Amino acid sequence: MKIIYNCFGGSHSSVTAAAMHLGLISESRIPTAEQLKQVSYFDTQLAEDHGEFKYMGDDNLGNQIYIIGRRNLGPMFEPMLHGIAKIFKIPSDDYLVINTMPCVNWIMVVGGILSRKLGIVSLGRPIVIYGTQQAHGNFVKLINRIKTTVLLPEKGKH
Repeated sequence: MKIIYNCFGGSHSSVTAAAMHLGLISESRIPTAEQLKQVSYFDTQLAEDHGEFKYMGDDNLGNQIYIIGRRNLGPMFEPMLHGIAKIFKIPSDDYLVINTMPCVNWIMVVGGILSRKLGIVSLGRPIVIYGTQQAHGNFVKLINRIKTTVLLPEKGKH
């Protein structure tokens, strides 16, 4: 299965969720700033990267994990992907699309705008890191829900 974590810019919440899913960030403790900075794509995506699928790795069940920044597509993104998959006859149980925006807090938004949109990385990155640390519990809940309600039932199919 291909699991696609998506958010506005593909630089913070989708990256954090994918990294946690892959075990690169612990579910049991809040990551340090250095741990977040070491995650591929964290706070590095540019506007021209939006809409591009980035491979993050394979999980312990063999699922391929991707991230993408979907910009202003918002609620249109998932139906669009389902429509493309249908055109190419890709079964819906071969992929999973996960919106990570519900995990985002206002601190992440402010830090992300400063760092990615305005290019003030020295100010924005510490703020977005702090916001991501504060939102850790949101990401834990999301990943646990995905693993227990979606992937564990799938394990028997492989």
